[in-house]
Amino acid sequence: MRYFIQFAYNGTNYHGWQHQPQAISVQEVLTKAVNVLFRDDFELVAAGRTDAGVHAKLMYAHFDTDVVFDKQLMVQKLNSFLPEDITVFNFFEVANDAHARFDAVSRSYEYHINTFKNSFLKNLSYYQFKNLDIDKMNEAAKILLEYEDFECFCKTHTDVFTFNCNITTAYWEKNGSQLIFHISANRFLRNMVRAIVGTMLNVGLGKISVNDVHEIIKSKNRGKAGFSVPAHGLYLTQVVYPYINETK
Repeated sequence: MRYFIQFAYNGTNYHGWQHQPQAISVQEVLTKAVNVLFRDDFELVAAGRTDAGVHAKLMYAHFDTDVVFDKQLMVQKLNSFLPEDITVFNFFEVANDAHARFDAVSRSYEYHINTFKNSFLKNLSYYQFKNLDIDKMNEAAKILLEYEDFECFCKTHTDVFTFNCNITTAYWEKNGSQLIFHISANRFLRNMVRAIVGTMLNVGLGKISVNDVHEIIKSKNRGKAGFSVPAHGLYLTQVVYPYINETK
């Protein structure tokens, strides 16, 4: 049988999701825990990769097993076995051809910025003390909805079949000294969200105009876009599948 496991992690101590030869990854730790408790040997296939330091409030991975298990009990056992920075929420039995990566129809991210130093947000939010024009940043965010080709925000030398993404949501919200950028799309390119945020910050700082964002996207040139903001402010927040309705 094929199952989806629903989980979350604080990525501070990990070199991203995917197995790394010389560094610890979320995939390595979670796979080991699941295999020990299931007394099985299988690999977890996740909805996508996250870079070193990036967090996931909600992530899915699939695996195959013939082991019969109580879902609630297995959640409890895994959470007592796993380190504190990885949490399992649920298991879903799915069709044998269901795929955690290829079947996802939408993914959502948040990028967190704090504008006043907060010691409790270290490794969880990007500290930006300079004044930012949030209204202009939201104007710039709306421009993203007008385009499909986002090569300018993609990490260079990335092997992909297309740079097209369908962005459905992009906006900033302010809550006291915290700013959160929300973005949803059917797919994302490598480093895309961090490059978008860096470009939006340049708008907010007055380094470029709102209209400059049009030219940056049309250029398809990563060198024209903004800097890549630090990974620790980025969170994967939702992955949507046509056959899973429950979210954490």
